[in-house]
Amino acid sequence: MHLNEPHRWEHHHTFGTDEHLMGERRTRWVVALTLTMMVVEIVAGMAFGSMALLADGWHMGTHAAALGVAVFAYAYARRHAADPRYSFGTGKVGALGGFASAVGLAVVALVILAESVSRFLAPVTIRFDEAIGVAAIGLVVNLASAFLLREDHHHGGEHVHHHHHDHNLRGAYLHVMADALTSVLAIIALVAGRQFGWTWMDPMMGVVGSIVIARWSYDLLGDTSRVLLDAEVASERQQQIRQAIENDADNRVVDLHLWRVGPKHLAAVVSIVCHEPREPDHYKALLTGFPDLAHITVEVHRCPENAPRDLGPAVS
Repeated sequence: MHLNEPHRWEHHHTFGTDEHLMGERRTRWVVALTLTMMVVEIVAGMAFGSMALLADGWHMGTHAAALGVAVFAYAYARRHAADPRYSFGTGKVGALGGFASAVGLAVVALVILAESVSRFLAPVTIRFDEAIGVAAIGLVVNLASAFLLREDHHHGGEHVHHHHHDHNLRGAYLHVMADALTSVLAIIALVAGRQFGWTWMDPMMGVVGSIVIARWSYDLLGDTSRVLLDAEVASERQQQIRQAIENDADNRVVDLHLWRVGPKHLAAVVSIVCHEPREPDHYKALLTGFPDLAHITVEVHRCPENAPRDLGPAVS
């Protein structure tokens, strides 16, 4: 056995960690903006006697904490990308950060709902003009944060038509969108309360906001949990890969496993049976039309000479 040049067969397991540097920098900026606005709203709420602003200030504090989790996830994935303890790298850390953000959003939705119900039962006095001004500033900050955290999608090639998400960035984006939504609803409620005396609009908008945020949380929980449980790759995608191999010679894919190891990267384990096996590189070359397949393991079995040509349906 020749081991003079083992690097010819070695490969890395750092899937897309460098691609997250821009998302990490953007998230750090948004954390700074959110913390600044949190301080402004808390001080203004205490100065103007507005419980709404005070509550929203602490509410932004919870989002700042959640955004801090996103920053930590980026840094952790980058620093441990080459750690051999992680068999397929740290590409799923982003999905884990997104899952944590989804849980945080669910908690925020419950807190807003509880606070809204309490205000139905015990309305508070609001200094409308000051509160509207600060809420408007908060909305501008949140929209700027959402612009920084927007996710760009690039598509191209025959097979590259599947959406790839940075779930960590998406979680951070949904947190600032939740803040923007609560700012918009707060402005509507405050204007209605000042103009028409509809003080009930304030808690009502809180209920509406909690429902919308809860729905965002539910969707993000579903997307990230499928990645974490290796159930995210669609059956259509598996069938395309299977056909790319079986269209060559008499190959039959008898076992296929696909899972995500990064926002834009998949790993695959393929077990093939045929009468005239070839080198694994031959079968890997059949999958060059799938650039997101970053890690492919091929197992080839020779079909016994006395076995029937028809192997029956493929098993996966």
